[in-house]
Amino acid sequence: MTPDALFYETAENAHGLKHDPFKAIVAPRPIGWIGTKAADGRRNLSPYSFFSAVSDRPKLVMFSSSGHKDSVTNIEATGVFTCSLASRHLAAEMNASSVAVPYGVDEFDIAKLTPVAGRLVDAPYVGEAHAALECRATQILRPLGLDGRESDNWVVFGEVVGIHISREILKDGMIDMAVARPLGRMGYMDYCDGGADVFAMTRPKAG
Repeated sequence: MTPDALFYETAENAHGLKHDPFKAIVAPRPIGWIGTKAADGRRNLSPYSFFSAVSDRPKLVMFSSSGHKDSVTNIEATGVFTCSLASRHLAAEMNASSVAVPYGVDEFDIAKLTPVAGRLVDAPYVGEAHAALECRATQILRPLGLDGRESDNWVVFGEVVGIHISREILKDGMIDMAVARPLGRMGYMDYCDGGADVFAMTRPKAG
């Protein structure tokens, strides 16, 4: 790195740039497209770009919600969720499901997606998705900063108990990523689909 490289201390966030570059550096990030049900059965579907697999024995995934959102509320009540693969062919629908709406409004309806009931968990996944994970929550926590204070984030860990895979993305017994084309969140409003293509989407506003 050259001597004139930009450096700033994050405590003061004095980077002098138009937007905070942090999330553009930690990129691309997989998108956890989380499906849940409220205790009364109402469906919810929301994408989270703080998402990852964290273990394969057992199979664990996690997502982090900035603020105590509906997905967390529902998982606290039911203990289960799904994660649908957000692929390039569903980019517009994934983006549509990110709209901020009142609790109980069904994002499956908003995005015109087919909710399919999980086989092992009482939570819906996206029927049009190339793959989906059925998960049981194992931990919900709020991470701490250096000052020992809880952040305004809720991190949900879940063990994958069932996996759905569309046969159209399978080739020679493996997932063909050129067909699956999973979306990744870049910085700002940018996304990628596993290749060189980078495109922008603006989050929709509630009507």
